[in-house]
Amino acid sequence: MAEDIGIDLGTANVLVAVTGKGVVLNEPSVVAVDTKTNKVLAVGKEAYEMVGRTPGNIKAIRPLKDGVISDFDITEEMLTHFISKLNVKGFVSKPKVMICAPTNITNIERKAIIEAAQKAVGGEVFLEEEPKVAAVGAGMDIFQPTGSMVIDIGGGTSDIAVVSLGDIVASKSLKIAGDVMNQDIIDYMKQHHKIVAGEHTAEKIKKTIGTAKASSSNDQHMDVRGRDAVTGMPISVTITSKEIATALAGTIEQIVNGAKNVLETIPPELAADIIDRGIMLTGGGSMLADLDQVISDELTVPVVISEDPLENVAKGAGVLLDHMSKSQPQKQRRRFNLFGNRKA
Repeated sequence: MAEDIGIDLGTANVLVAVTGKGVVLNEPSVVAVDTKTNKVLAVGKEAYEMVGRTPGNIKAIRPLKDGVISDFDITEEMLTHFISKLNVKGFVSKPKVMICAPTNITNIERKAIIEAAQKAVGGEVFLEEEPKVAAVGAGMDIFQPTGSMVIDIGGGTSDIAVVSLGDIVASKSLKIAGDVMNQDIIDYMKQHHKIVAGEHTAEKIKKTIGTAKASSSNDQHMDVRGRDAVTGMPISVTITSKEIATALAGTIEQIVNGAKNVLETIPPELAADIIDRGIMLTGGGSMLADLDQVISDELTVPVVISEDPLENVAKGAGVLLDHMSKSQPQKQRRRFNLFGNRKA
């Protein structure tokens, strides 16, 4: 029998969860292609290592932009590669797939995601909204008649939602997340240190000394190597965590304003629930130091970072699929009993 899978099809990473096993795959959403032959040379981690280091005929492509498919064929190739590694297809049946997407995607984008998944896996495909699935993966009980708020900061989008009774009451999706933060760091270094740094370097800076709040008591330093913007020669400079906080301030403010906009639209009863329960931060972007404190100070609401923020969406998809597979046989038995009673 096939094993059902949940997929977090992210701009930065693809995560796959198998029901009963948890997250079994976490690889960058990058594909290396030979532009002369259109042949795929590497996928995932191997391709990510090539970003910024390839010769002219090899291109490292990110087939997803802002949480949606920008290159359909490459996305299909990438998904097919990852699924074949997992060996989840069965001889008797095909796996059910739950795939997650931002809240504001169009019907065309929705169809493209479903079609790519169907071609790669071959089974029945369900599409769910990321913040709802992330809340489930973070351990929140979204099916109760109480308000739960989640902010899912990924690579391409930040999805903010208030959930109650298993559905989204209010939401906002911003095309501002981890990738924009990386670009903020690159722009700041070029403007203030006259050094040109790459995507890998910016990501490393963010993870090592990145912070959302400048603090004199915990000001870290890091040596950064890149190209001199004036001479073009290799150069090394020292950058501090205070500078990173300054570089990211504008982007973080936009995420906070997005959360305020969502809170302003919900009924007062749900707002009261959120004051009691707090806000859950998920996604890789939520791992930025002091981000929870900054958001909490701005919104005057408790903010908690989930236990495994990177894996919440994939885990949540796996949980929902497992719930579906357990409830389906009961529904089928109920339909059979009703039919039998009616016939009798």
